[in-house]
Amino acid sequence: MTDILTTEIRYESVCAELELPRNPYIVKMLQKEKDETILWQKTIDARDRMHLYLAGNNHLLTDKRLDDSDCEVMYRWLQNNVYVTSIDLRYNNITDKGVAFIAKLLESNAELKALNLMCNEIGEDGAKVLAKSLEFNEGLKSLKMNGNKIGNKGGMYFAQMLLVNAYLQELDLGDCDLKIESIIALSTILLQNTSIKVLNVNRPILFTHQEETTVHFAKMLKVNTSLLELHLQKYDMRDFGATRLAECLMENFTLQYLDLSCNRITRDGAKELAKVLKKNTALKTLDLGYNRLEDDGAMHLADAIGAFNSNLECLVVRSNNINGKGLCALADSLKSNSALTSIFIWGNNLEESACIAFASLLKTGRIKKLCTDVQPYEVDGVTYLSELTTTPQRHYYWAPNYGDDVPGWQERGDNPRGSDVRIFKDPKMFMT
Repeated sequence: MTDILTTEIRYESVCAELELPRNPYIVKMLQKEKDETILWQKTIDARDRMHLYLAGNNHLLTDKRLDDSDCEVMYRWLQNNVYVTSIDLRYNNITDKGVAFIAKLLESNAELKALNLMCNEIGEDGAKVLAKSLEFNEGLKSLKMNGNKIGNKGGMYFAQMLLVNAYLQELDLGDCDLKIESIIALSTILLQNTSIKVLNVNRPILFTHQEETTVHFAKMLKVNTSLLELHLQKYDMRDFGATRLAECLMENFTLQYLDLSCNRITRDGAKELAKVLKKNTALKTLDLGYNRLEDDGAMHLADAIGAFNSNLECLVVRSNNINGKGLCALADSLKSNSALTSIFIWGNNLEESACIAFASLLKTGRIKKLCTDVQPYEVDGVTYLSELTTTPQRHYYWAPNYGDDVPGWQERGDNPRGSDVRIFKDPKMFMT
């Protein structure tokens, strides 16, 4: 218990130096780590690292969110610490003033591997100092800024950082109010940057319907050989953009997770994406939820899955106005495909034929309960489907504290990503 005791003593010392009261949330999480370390020592060797979970949206653990003063304490407390290797600070009240201390921490601590700042109050100035600190940091592998309104200039600061930083592997800038200039800059940087493996640039603010951003990402995917996961939600993407992506994805054999949900893709775009599946690229997860594929689009995908593809493991077609005909085609395709293990269909027109088809898949065990978002039940001899809350990225915005659904990092302290992304089988990937 030496490391956790040293970490606790140092925290108390810093609070005394700054004449600040100890934060009850931090004290509680340190005590929890001590208790778990005692239990861990009784089973296997003691842990040599800690995931510091301080999310402000967990009302079972705290009723007060962290603020800028806590960030100053954190900088002085952890600047030379080698035990805490990942920090989750999502949903707190951290502003540009507080993130300046986090930036100083990144400059002085090379052991910190993951940092989650999702949904705080960080703006353009905070993005500037944070990106600047990463130009000199050689340890951080994962950074989540989702939900902070850093704007177009903030996005440009991070793009500039990627010209210098060759260690960061995951960057999340979703819902950050990025604009076309910063989106194109990020896609252009990835023509040369070979360290980024996961990129989230969801929901930019675009004032054009010409899909320039999609075209730039398509050109990047044609030559990039390092990116494994890409999120392009809410791009107002139409069939033209989907076609450009599909054309370039035909030559990409490294991308494993593609998120195109919440766009305007119809059956024509689905037809082109089905051609990518027929070529059997490295794609393992394809998220087309909340588009407008309809029956024809679903049947194009079913044809590719049933007869050609052997790599895709997860398909999301939620809320696509698909009727029984298209859903039955997807269900039938699974009979000849053994690779696809997860499929999400809720929000479509669940006619009885589709309900019976998916009830059969669940009954025979072809699809497991935790690998879909529907569950069958019968009323007066008629089969229906009810919704389950299962999603491909279940623990992205929140993390449970008890039950069978607790993420592995909370039990082992070894997954700094703070989410349940499926394509990375080894939770220690970002700790190497």
